[in-house]
Amino acid sequence: MNFQDYLNTFPSIDHLSRLDVCDEQGNVIHTIPAVAGKLGSLKLYHALARQFDGKLNAQSATQGIEWFAEHVADAQANSGKHPNIDLLLHVQQQGLNYRLVSHS
Repeated sequence: MNFQDYLNTFPSIDHLSRLDVCDEQGNVIHTIPAVAGKLGSLKLYHALARQFDGKLNAQSATQGIEWFAEHVADAQANSGKHPNIDLLLHVQQQGLNYRLVSHS
């Protein structure tokens, strides 16, 4: 499946204003706003939050990387171009533990 195919299977994000990625102390380290150009990432991260009980760790990051599908190779070749994929790759490689917090 490609990225769009996966997006079509995820829950609606119509009620969301943003999603925050928080460290273990509750500090926001990354935000995905509900704005044009970020909605696909917001939808994917929201699906991760629902499937993995709000946890972003190596396991959930691996799932997110799979869902980003064809965009992952471009992210790996162009560091910084896809910050939401970069974050998943970093979490996966470093074994980090974060929380995903959706906001209405």
